[in-house]
Amino acid sequence: MKIQFLGATQTVTGSKYLLTSGDTKILIDCGLYQGYKWLRQRNREPLPFKASSLDAVILTHAHIDHTGYLPVLYKEGFRGPVYCHHATKALSEILLRDAGHLQEEDAKFYERHKIGKHEKPEPLYDIDTAVASCRLLKGVSFDHPFKVGDLTIHLHPVGHLLGAGSTIIAGEGKTVGFSGDVGRPNDLFMFPPAPLPALDLLVLESTYGNRQHTSNDPWQQLETIVNETARRGGVLAVPSFAVGRTQILLHMLTRLMDEQRIKRVPIFLDSPMAIDASEIYCEYNELHRLSAEECRSLCQATTFTRTVDQSKQLSEEDGSHIIIAGSGMATGGRILHHMKRLLPFPKNTIMFTGFQAGGTRGANMLEGAEAIKIHGAYVPCAAHVELLDGLSGHADYAEITEWLKASALTPQTRIYLVHGEPDAADHQRKYIEEQTPMTVKVAEYMQTITV
Repeated sequence: MKIQFLGATQTVTGSKYLLTSGDTKILIDCGLYQGYKWLRQRNREPLPFKASSLDAVILTHAHIDHTGYLPVLYKEGFRGPVYCHHATKALSEILLRDAGHLQEEDAKFYERHKIGKHEKPEPLYDIDTAVASCRLLKGVSFDHPFKVGDLTIHLHPVGHLLGAGSTIIAGEGKTVGFSGDVGRPNDLFMFPPAPLPALDLLVLESTYGNRQHTSNDPWQQLETIVNETARRGGVLAVPSFAVGRTQILLHMLTRLMDEQRIKRVPIFLDSPMAIDASEIYCEYNELHRLSAEECRSLCQATTFTRTVDQSKQLSEEDGSHIIIAGSGMATGGRILHHMKRLLPFPKNTIMFTGFQAGGTRGANMLEGAEAIKIHGAYVPCAAHVELLDGLSGHADYAEITEWLKASALTPQTRIYLVHGEPDAADHQRKYIEEQTPMTVKVAEYMQTITV
């Protein structure tokens, strides 16, 4: 078997790994690049293989940096099966549809306002292509093997997100694993990752490779941020990842209100995708820690704004309130329109709820940018900018190492690190090698290895 790293090398987006075994070709993950412009430009570059030559695609989970390139693959002629967990299938159908819609809307906005260098900006793909690509999705259950060519494959529960699973592939007398994104052992929402089986090689994420999660109490931190914003008479705007992060945030807000720890202010969920995702979390209740009743209650205290007109009307809302909208790194979506309106005023708060990739607006704001560019114009950053700790769905380097120790890996298991910034990946490499007998390397872009 051979593996070529086509994405998520020394960066945290664009996950794509091509596995070749004899005449069989499989793509593990099919993600979009996000963040820096030079990375996003890779989304429009041709892949080093014909899309129609692939026998299958395997998705570890539904996040766009792991799935969002699938419609491009479809445009290029891929019509094979896309295997993923049933919950991943359900979430991907709404995430990909939304991604196509956002790209169409952004292209129209840029054309209408004559922003950018192109007279007629073209989306990477449209909503029709995104919907068509979803017809290829085939749901499978955890630890239920299936075959692609001579390869035997199964998905292994890994926490992190509803339906997320490491991909385990056996063939040619070898077994390899692709971790996908690894969840935390004590996540507020998801169950811990299950220990891995014996592997000859593991492709492992390193998002938090040089950071450990703080011991801060996220409940207390959220309480303080909400109350201080309300005291100033401001609006709390939350760029939030629609799947997972939004649901746990709504759960925390409603519980804090029920316990009278924060003022009961209106909550608006300005994201059709997040609304749909909340229903899926209720449907697959057995895959996470919240009860069916808790899932229902987090929706009852929230006003859903599905339409563009409803979203625009939020600008007329008086008094303190909370707006949750996509995207989580402020790279697009409705949150940009709210931020453009709210950022210039110090009474308001912009609260991020997770890791911000280098080059994104979220990363720039957390680094103290005095102004950020939105829709072609710079907007002053006078509002308070906060990061809510403790909600990340990614295990940090120490938690990942403990997970590796609890797994059936051996000193002969080779590890290649992906999905991490350069400093993070290198720090995690050193730490794992100090704590275990395994050999660890950092994967390079377009590198090919033999298992």
